[in-house]
Order: sequence, then structure tokens, then C-alpha cells
Amino acid sequence: LHPHLVQATREMGYTEPTPIQAEAIPHILAGRDLIATAQTGTGKTAAFLLPILHQLMHKPLGNTQSLIVTPTRELAQQIDAVCLGLAYHTKLRVGLIVGGTSMGPQEKAIRGGVELLVATPGRLLDHMRSQQVRFDHLGILVLDEADRMLDMGFLPDLKRIIARLPARKQTLLFSATMPPVIAKLAAEILKKPQTIQIGKRSAPAVGITQAAYPVPEHLKTPLLRHLLRHTEMPSVLVFTRTKSSARRLAKTIAADGFAVTELHSNLTQSQRTRAMEGFRREDFQVMVATNIAARGLDVTHITHVISFDVPHVPEDYVH
Repeated sequence: LHPHLVQATREMGYTEPTPIQAEAIPHILAGRDLIATAQTGTGKTAAFLLPILHQLMHKPLGNTQSLIVTPTRELAQQIDAVCLGLAYHTKLRVGLIVGGTSMGPQEKAIRGGVELLVATPGRLLDHMRSQQVRFDHLGILVLDEADRMLDMGFLPDLKRIIARLPARKQTLLFSATMPPVIAKLAAEILKKPQTIQIGKRSAPAVGITQAAYPVPEHLKTPLLRHLLRHTEMPSVLVFTRTKSSARRLAKTIAADGFAVTELHSNLTQSQRTRAMEGFRREDFQVMVATNIAARGLDVTHITHVISFDVPHVPEDYVH
């Protein structure tokens, strides 16, 4: 990799490549299409950003040459933050296009000619419909957390976006799981892709202690309150199935004196950003989130994950 990128990796505390980085980076640098399945926390964001930034450093500035599409605002912001760190010693610019915020500043950033764009599907389509974003020079497309985009109903949007993009030199698809619909999409849009699979898809991460509490529905909340009060839980992420359940549960736990925040799609973008940043800073001991809102987020200090409701599919629990 370019010395400027190597310098940035050192400054960000990267020492050894993770397995997904070691396998993916050479393929991407060689210009190959790629299908990579790997779980959250394996370093896949840097696995695609580093080789993309390396390639962009050798091209003219001022045009959007790489597009990364990802399902949630939080994940887009996370990718944007990692990209800013890795590109710190370069002249490359990154733009962020997500819902919940004003389109004006986003349009200005696009017109300014960012080389790399990170976007959620719905807001990207809004900009494409208003002819604000041009992809005449696009060389690389990344679909990140492809299975989650499918779960969230973004497949029609994805197909509309892809249909309006010019022919690309390279397409990269990253996913925690590979359901048949995603495999079919990959077959349609990738050319002779390399395939990488890191870790078993069906098994939880190594080193996690698991416990199941069979409990009647009306006793779930009292049990959770009991566990929080009587177990050493410095940093807890609680998943619920619905937004209303997340809000109700957060209020109940807060009434017990715990520092609590919530994360779901009923919040404004600024509220969601404050919640995530506060949880990362450990201002909050507990975050209550819907499964969809928290997919793919990487927070290092979490000690306990609680599925308040049984997830719809095993992959959500494993992920």
C-alpha cells in the first residue's frame, strides 16, 4: 500500500492485517470483483477502504470514482469516519449521503467533486432522481452488509441504483451471510468474482459465554431489571424486535437509575448520532436498540449483549 496509507494505519493503531484484510486487499488491488462473507468486528471496512484509497491515489482528483452503499446511517457514518482516518495524509475527499439530514450540504459536497461517496440507498436514490450526483467516472462499487439491506427491504432500491450506474471496472460485495437472493444478485452484477469466507457463518464468535432464560412474556422486563441490578454489567446492548418496545424498555431501565440511551428509526438523525457517540464514550451503561438499527456497528467496550426478543432468524443472533 502507498506509504501515506501505511502511515495512517499505524496512527490508527492497526498493526497486523486481520484474516479478511489479508485475503481481500490483494484481490481488490488486482482489480478483481469480490464476494466476501465475514462477521462484524473482523475488519472488513478497512479491507475494502485501504485498497480503494490506494487505487484512487493514482487517479485524477475531482470526480466520484468509488461508491459505497450500506444499509443504515450509523454504519455509513462509521465507514465515513474510518475513511477520513485512513485518507488523512492524502488529498482524497469522502462524501456522506444519508437520510435524516438536510440535502443541501450533501449536494454541495457532491458538486465539490468528492472522490469517494458513502451512502444509504434511499437518500442516494433521492439525489440520483434530482440529477445531483453523477457517476460518469465511477470505477468501484461496494455493497456493504448486503444481507441486511435485503432484510430492510432495500433490494428494489439497490437494483434501481445499480441500473443507473455506468459499467464499472470493479464491484465488491460484503455480507455477514449469503442467502439465495444475495447470491442471485451477486451473480447478476459481478464478473468472475473471487470468493472469500472468513469464519463459520453458523457459529457465534469464539470466547462468548451464552445463557438462555426461558421466561413468560410478562416477566421479561422484571427479569432484565433484576439482571441489571444484580449482575456486573459495565456496558450492555439490549436488542428488541420493535421500536415501541425499545422506547418503553429504555424508559423503564432509566427509571431504575441506569444511564440509558436508545437507537431506532423513530429518532431523528441527530438523536441517533448523539446516542451512538454517547454509548461509544461510555456515557451510557445501557443501549436499547432494534435489531435493524444496530446491525454492523463496532463498539469495542460492550460486555453484555441481551436479546430481549428471540431474533427472527439465527443469523441475527450469530451476527
